[in-house]
Amino acid sequence: MEKTANLVGALTANIYMLLIIAVFITRISGQLEIGRWIGLVSTAALIPLTYLLMAGLKTDRRGIYFAWLGLMILFVLFELVIDHILRVDFRSQQWSVIAYVMFFFAATGGMIGVASQAGKTWAVLTTIIFLIMAALSFVQRAITGL
Repeated sequence: MEKTANLVGALTANIYMLLIIAVFITRISGQLEIGRWIGLVSTAALIPLTYLLMAGLKTDRRGIYFAWLGLMILFVLFELVIDHILRVDFRSQQWSVIAYVMFFFAATGGMIGVASQAGKTWAVLTTIIFLIMAALSFVQRAITGL
């Protein structure tokens, strides 16, 4: 069970970050509606994240593992409710953008830890994808203001 959970964690982390990279690329290319749909699809990460939380409770995971998962689950729920359901325009206020970016990087950065449970190769791959995602987040913000 633990080996399966480790692989699910690694795949979830990487697929989620690749979806977010796709969101940034669509925003840069002016395809905002496609980016919105990709972002909505990324909320499906809640399914494997919930599985990982339940599986983690049945194994001997350290507390930080649950912090990583908890942050990611909360972030995805925030995105779903605030961005997709209520469509709150929080990106126009600098203070809320700063808080949002900190939350985003804490959550996705924690997923490097989740992915690293599957081994060094997954840790390296996830770190590379995270860094690409991070760079693109600032590039797309500079270009689009979103």
